Amino acid sequence: MATDSPVTAANRAPADRLVIFDTTLRDGEQAPGCSMTDREKLRVARALADLGVDVIEAGFPAASDGDFASVQSIAREVRGPTICGLARCGEHDIRRAWEALEPAESSRIHVFIATSPIHRKFKLQLTQEEVLRRAVRGVAMARDFCGNVEFSAEDAARTEPEFLAEVLSAVIEAGASTINVPDTVGYAIPGEFADLIRYLREHVRGIEKAVVSVHCHDDLGMAVANSLAAVEAGARQVECTVNGIGERAGNCSLEEIVMAVRTRADRLLVDTGVNSTRLYPTSRLVAAVTGVHVPRNKAVVGDNAFAHEAGIHQHGMLRHESTYEIMRPRDVGMDSSRLVLGKHSGRHAFRDRVTELGLDLDEAELDRAFIAFKQLADRKKEVFDADIEALVLRSDADQSGPWRLAAMNIRSGKGTVPSAEVALVHADGETRRETAEGDGPVAAAFRAIELATGVDARLRNFDIRNVTVGGDAQGEAVVTVEHDGRVYQGKGFDTDIVEASSLAFLQAINRICSTGRVHPQPDTQNVAAAGSA
Repeated sequence: MATDSPVTAANRAPADRLVIFDTTLRDGEQAPGCSMTDREKLRVARALADLGVDVIEAGFPAASDGDFASVQSIAREVRGPTICGLARCGEHDIRRAWEALEPAESSRIHVFIATSPIHRKFKLQLTQEEVLRRAVRGVAMARDFCGNVEFSAEDAARTEPEFLAEVLSAVIEAGASTINVPDTVGYAIPGEFADLIRYLREHVRGIEKAVVSVHCHDDLGMAVANSLAAVEAGARQVECTVNGIGERAGNCSLEEIVMAVRTRADRLLVDTGVNSTRLYPTSRLVAAVTGVHVPRNKAVVGDNAFAHEAGIHQHGMLRHESTYEIMRPRDVGMDSSRLVLGKHSGRHAFRDRVTELGLDLDEAELDRAFIAFKQLADRKKEVFDADIEALVLRSDADQSGPWRLAAMNIRSGKGTVPSAEVALVHADGETRRETAEGDGPVAAAFRAIELATGVDARLRNFDIRNVTVGGDAQGEAVVTVEHDGRVYQGKGFDTDIVEASSLAFLQAINRICSTGRVHPQPDTQNVAAAGSA
């Protein structure tokens, strides 16, 4: 077998530095069902810092008090990458962004305004002159607070090139050090987008003073292709998200950009500061936190990315791995799931493995996770890395609200109406017990939890999958509910799928309770959508 990576020869070529701007916590979280708690955002931010991204766009501080608090927490606690906050070109947004970012070791204010004709006419109802004036004023105002300012021309791909060049010239003169050219609706195709970048490099005054950035959406499946075409045309920052999550069809995928640059350095002539061996663990963390699973055939980090079933492929791989692999699994941190700990393992060994997985826990969090690990190890013969990741996320979920599941008893069988009895403990010490029936054991458990908490949570989506392999594998349940016109998500992990589902539903209830927007549940059942699960 070859001992040299398939990409080392290409990496010997001199390369420019490509800035990796991660917007998982801002644009990625805007996707339906991808909302994260403050604790989850901080965990993802720390993972992104370990991954080695250059910029973390932590959120939109003016959007809500919650967004402000999470950006401020990340700015205060995460070191390494530049921490960025998004703002519209107005004083309130910019001031809030700076207040949130002020604790950061390195900060950036990212201001934006739409420039395309369709946005100017129907969304902003502004003339070209008014858009230009607001853009310049926004950048100048941001520079009063922060020396590192990025400007984005929203919907740049559908903006008249001459006007776009005029706006970008003006904001560079006003002090923008990065100019971002977004394909906001995923409309461009690679050749066209590359031509736009070349045009701007030739026609924008002072372009040499700024980094040219791109932010591509995947509506036509070309976000990565458009971003790479822009890099070949001279862009030196790519805005992307882990697993490509984001609004609508998503964003440019971070892991695909990083490995394309690494694998084809001979063509792209750029390099990144990303530690590619952290790509797979970071991908799995984001998937577990958001509940958006990585497709098996996903490039770079999917389960099938390095699988070979065809006989001719297997024969070639046995002769030399580069016959059918342009990357190695270990290059992205993907090793086969392996037994790491058992029921006799101690706290020290557990701590070491948690650290190796890139999971940053304080002593209290580690204690909770270790107790859950010992309980799991008593039920499972083999404990895999993915089990440990799920345990950490579950221990986080257990602390995410006022209610905790203390006990549950399920009755179900052929010819029997399914029923569930639950005991929930509130943070104030009160214990509530309720019993309910349903179309299936999961529906019965959900109804009993509603009765015990007094919260109406209308089920919108229910998804389950296995975390690891084997008959004793943990299951992951993801539940999306609606309450008072807002959508909440919960995740649960357990070897018992009914308990995993109940934990997921209870986490969603806890998130409703944490908002203070609780309305009493009605007398009628509304969780029958769980059906006979």
